[in-house]
Amino acid sequence: MSNLLTDLGIDCPVLAAPMAGGPSTPALVTAAARAGGLGFLAGGYKTAQALAGQIHTVEAQGVPFGVNLFVRNAVPVSPEAYRDYARRVQEEADRYGLTLTDTEPVDDDDHWADKIGLLTAHPVPWVSFTFGIPDAGTVTRLRRAGTTVLQCVTNSDEAHLAAEAGVDALIVQAPAAGGHSATLTPERPLASVSLPELVGAVRQAVRLPVVATGGIATPEDVAAARRAGADAVMVGTVLLRTDESGASAAHQAALADPAFDTTVLTRAFTGRPARALRNHFTDRYSAHAPAGYPALHHLTGQLRKAATAAGDTDRIHLWAGTGYREARAEPAARTLDRLAGRL
Repeated sequence: MSNLLTDLGIDCPVLAAPMAGGPSTPALVTAAARAGGLGFLAGGYKTAQALAGQIHTVEAQGVPFGVNLFVRNAVPVSPEAYRDYARRVQEEADRYGLTLTDTEPVDDDDHWADKIGLLTAHPVPWVSFTFGIPDAGTVTRLRRAGTTVLQCVTNSDEAHLAAEAGVDALIVQAPAAGGHSATLTPERPLASVSLPELVGAVRQAVRLPVVATGGIATPEDVAAARRAGADAVMVGTVLLRTDESGASAAHQAALADPAFDTTVLTRAFTGRPARALRNHFTDRYSAHAPAGYPALHHLTGQLRKAATAAGDTDRIHLWAGTGYREARAEPAARTLDRLAGRL
């Protein structure tokens, strides 16, 4: 990875993670590059046309960058379990005049073919994948186009599968990470493991460069990951309050609000395990939410949008890693410089 960073003119080993749903703006990606690092546009939940627009915006700045895509890894949910959960959550939707209980499970592939077509016809420097591993043919097409391909993994078994697919490097994610886990088996509980321990295990399992992510919030966290064998680290939550972040005002305020005093792993919002600030919704529905992605994501989507517009932090998916208290209202470059030990 060190050679890859050098080849792209990158001298800061702290990268900006892709955060789907709005936080990872072109401005944030550009700021990461200008700080000597690298940022990733979040391709998840976007059409290929919308992603192309953001790519064009960053390219116009003349900086290196990456794009992250979700790989289809659907978690089926029975119609009965889905409808039962919809009935439970309807009480929250009633506050906003929304109807959930007459819906059926929705499945999609997040515009996969269109986005791969875009990235092979219009190559970008780096592409990373999460939720699943693309087929070897797709990886080969991207690499032949000049793209460095990275795969998010959460354990050594997944690292082996990624290596077999031909990727260039791994993004090793610990369960302390905010937002969705990259696990390939989202129906199973996540193993409890520290990031340095996980990095060490993956480095022993495969001979690929490693970017470490999950709970990194201080220079000491960066140093620990590097000592464990990581070539670089990736941060997300600590950038959510920066000037360039696209996170909602309510989300940013909650990260600094003493009333939100812990994070929890939950699938209440989307049917996939994700780490968020504990709130009313996680308390009330985590125990009842079935595994079911993207069905539950679509089910609660309008409710979450309405709650965000209203600043209703009891019902917003307040994604946050365990180091969320270190997120500061400041330029992203300052956050990245501090983490890299430059301040």
